[in-house]
Amino acid sequence: MNTKKWRVALGVSATGAAGILVIGLTAVPVEATPNTADSKILVQTTIKPTTLWSHGRTAAGDRWGLVMATQGTTDGFVVDNKFARGQSTGWHMHPGPSLIYVVTGTITNYDSGAPGCAPRSYPAGSTFTDAGGTDVHMLRNDGDLPAETIAVQFIPHGQPRRIDVAAEPANCA
Repeated sequence: MNTKKWRVALGVSATGAAGILVIGLTAVPVEATPNTADSKILVQTTIKPTTLWSHGRTAAGDRWGLVMATQGTTDGFVVDNKFARGQSTGWHMHPGPSLIYVVTGTITNYDSGAPGCAPRSYPAGSTFTDAGGTDVHMLRNDGDLPAETIAVQFIPHGQPRRIDVAAEPANCA
């Protein structure tokens, strides 16, 4: 085979392979792990930059305090999540922090930051936090009774409230 024909054949092969590769990449959509819970945004509002510093004493005389500060505008959300047995939020993350209240039932949090995504269960009346950022997690009702959570979320203005993740994190499998 002479050099000129080799270059043409190589060019056709590379073009053909690239065409197949592009078709293969566009033909297979990335699907997120599904949210099977019933999620409803109860309140959504814009919060101006704020600093909240509260301190004092409890009725029993113990010291108490809270500090919260935002830089830039924040989108605030209150979200009601209802879970039938076995339902989950699917793997996802949020760009800002959340405070989660468990209203009924027991909810299990699978957090990619925990070794092996070790599950942690929270019964009705308890709370837990999600720091947001790169924290990938899934909430699931592993119990026999319905469960419900209320999440209060602080998201940088204009960012998506929830970012779905295509698959279970590798350290959780």
